[in-house]
Amino acid sequence: MNIVILSGGSGKRLWPLSNDIQSKQFLKIFRHGDEYESMVQRIFRQIRAVDPEANITIATSKSQVSSLKNQLMNERFSLSVEPSRKDTFPAILLAAAFLRYEKGIDENEPIIVCPVDPYVDADYFRVFLTMLEMVKRKDTNLALMGIEPTYPSEKYGYIIPSTTEEVSSVLSFKEKPNETQAEEYISRGALWNGGVFAFQLRHVLNIGKSLFNFVDYKDLLNIYPQIERISFDYAVVEKEANIKVVKYSGYWKDLGTWNTLTEVTEDSVIGDGVYDEECQNINIVNKLNIPILAMGLKNTIISASPNGILVTSKDRSSYIKPFVDKIDNRVMFAEKSWGDFLILAVEENGLVIRVNLKPGKNMNYHMHEHRDENWVILSGNGFVVIDGKKRTVHPGDSIFIKRGAYHTVQADDELVIIEVQIGKEISIEDKHKKPFPTV
Repeated sequence: MNIVILSGGSGKRLWPLSNDIQSKQFLKIFRHGDEYESMVQRIFRQIRAVDPEANITIATSKSQVSSLKNQLMNERFSLSVEPSRKDTFPAILLAAAFLRYEKGIDENEPIIVCPVDPYVDADYFRVFLTMLEMVKRKDTNLALMGIEPTYPSEKYGYIIPSTTEEVSSVLSFKEKPNETQAEEYISRGALWNGGVFAFQLRHVLNIGKSLFNFVDYKDLLNIYPQIERISFDYAVVEKEANIKVVKYSGYWKDLGTWNTLTEVTEDSVIGDGVYDEECQNINIVNKLNIPILAMGLKNTIISASPNGILVTSKDRSSYIKPFVDKIDNRVMFAEKSWGDFLILAVEENGLVIRVNLKPGKNMNYHMHEHRDENWVILSGNGFVVIDGKKRTVHPGDSIFIKRGAYHTVQADDELVIIEVQIGKEISIEDKHKKPFPTV
């Protein structure tokens, strides 16, 4: 299988765990054996169980690249990175151009596109094989997956099939309806539009070239910031005459809110938390190193992270976005390709950060114009390079880095550093990179 996974968006409905960098698909809250895994780790595991040799490309934004490399460190995959966030059609088109012109995939090869975040069982991925076979035979330009509805939802678009068979041609599409309309659609055999598409590469590339007039991947990448935002449904699906839908009747849940998320988590407490015998139907998700105690609560979610603390009734949890928009959402924790960082203290002219580097990993070789840094090694061993000079480091060592000095650090084993940044203009934009030095 050639699979494109759409991993975009930031998602504020799962605040305080999710933010612009740590989107919901990276939250490690699903139990797998004795550990927790994220949505993106779960979908990789499920795809590999169905097809161990699947070629997987992730279509994503720049802000998510580090988290993807961190969580999928031992996986084989490619990245199609949007230079700026657009809608689903440009993202899918860029991934298609990447596969054709950068990876050398034949233009007649069938491709499947799926979102990263539904909570499903293995049968969901077996439907992919049916969809790919349909477009491979060339009797279908576009195959869709239709989710068999479990209730008259107002949140999803609907596909009206021409028959009730497992595979059917499509009569029409309906936008998000009210409950009465949804009931009427379902009585006609309507299916939820699950955002899963199969097509041959050339089909989508031809549509994209007619709209945006590009030649190859590099050409599309150059004009990408100027192209219009347009959904795949509008650009391709709703205009396609030779289209079929495959019904999926297995387990499927859209985990877009805290309430739906807690419906599928096995543990009522994740992290350091406890509740008394009077509590009913509560969930605690604690990413802080301090305990949470809940008493006498019912139908409640408590979530704590370095970005904030949420206490909400489950039935109100889907309404948090406008309130989160009013909060200063400085990113306090993020996973990077080399490890992670946690901001411990914020002052007017300084930051204190705990940096954790994984064994064998290193930061970019970079410098800052507007701040000095002091590193104290808490644990682990490795080496630093400052303006081309290498020095080994061990627990207790202190390293001062003056503004303007190029520097990096590499871990031999897991390396924990306390980094103190001092300056009046501390900003993530104040970073100038060079290739890693040969020392």
